[in-house]
Amino acid sequence: MSNAPTDHPTPAAGTARRTTTDPQGAGWYVDDRCTNCDVARQLAPELVGEVGGRSEILRQPRSEAEERRLHAAAFACPSRSIRHSSHRLAPALDPFPLRLDDTVFLCGHNSPHTAGANSYLLRRPSGSLMMVDTPRWSDPLATRYASLGSITDVLLTHRDHAAHGRRYADRFGARLWIHEGDLDAAPQADRILRGTDTVEIADGVLAHPLPGHTRGSVLYVANERYCFSGDSFYWSRTTDDIEVTESVTWYSIEELAASLVRTADRLRFEWLLPGHGDRKRLPATEMARRIRALTARTRALKPRPVDFTAVRW
Repeated sequence: MSNAPTDHPTPAAGTARRTTTDPQGAGWYVDDRCTNCDVARQLAPELVGEVGGRSEILRQPRSEAEERRLHAAAFACPSRSIRHSSHRLAPALDPFPLRLDDTVFLCGHNSPHTAGANSYLLRRPSGSLMMVDTPRWSDPLATRYASLGSITDVLLTHRDHAAHGRRYADRFGARLWIHEGDLDAAPQADRILRGTDTVEIADGVLAHPLPGHTRGSVLYVANERYCFSGDSFYWSRTTDDIEVTESVTWYSIEELAASLVRTADRLRFEWLLPGHGDRKRLPATEMARRIRALTARTRALKPRPVDFTAVRW
């Protein structure tokens, strides 16, 4: 068993070539830096689809609302591959941080140094916020996120998403959290989770260590409503269910199964908010049923070579 690398591969440097499904060669297109991270397809699924193992524009937007969704996809895209042939992105149409409900915001501006992972802001009853995993780093972005309120903690779900964690924490004057199993990815963390016991790290915020995807993977569950699952599991559009990334399990699929057996009955949430894959909201009882079923399926899985192309987005 081995830990994940500190970062996933990123596109090679060079001039991006243009590809598009628009036969006239005008409008929105996806350039060849696309890494098939799925971010754009999450935000504009009717306009961006997976074709040949990468994203493609399925059709041009037909309304202002669809134009805004493509802008959201473009601003989130970690490789900056969602582009327009005749104009630059309009800063006024950058929707991030994007409110998902009255408590959680999607940060957008996904980073190539976290394989394009999603990150979130969680508002606490006091009005302060926690950041879960990290977006692309820039000082203007940090200022934008901090404008929502005081950010007290940066919670890392695992090593693959640790990039920029220390920088954001220092910028906010926040505490940086990581599990000891992945501590080498954030050795200057302020708070270190240990072992496999569930820990309440703030009022109503539980950290559930879940070794499997990496040795130090953690779920953060807030208010029995929001589950920030990192890369431990996600909502798949392909299967219309919760899935584990069995083909991208760096540490041990057997350990992930054991972690789910140990933790599943204690998980209660309505929102599934993963690092990769779709977000989903369902009644807590339905989420609990699906987690139990996922646990049973995961126990039957066997180790396999890492294969990014096999993920069922």
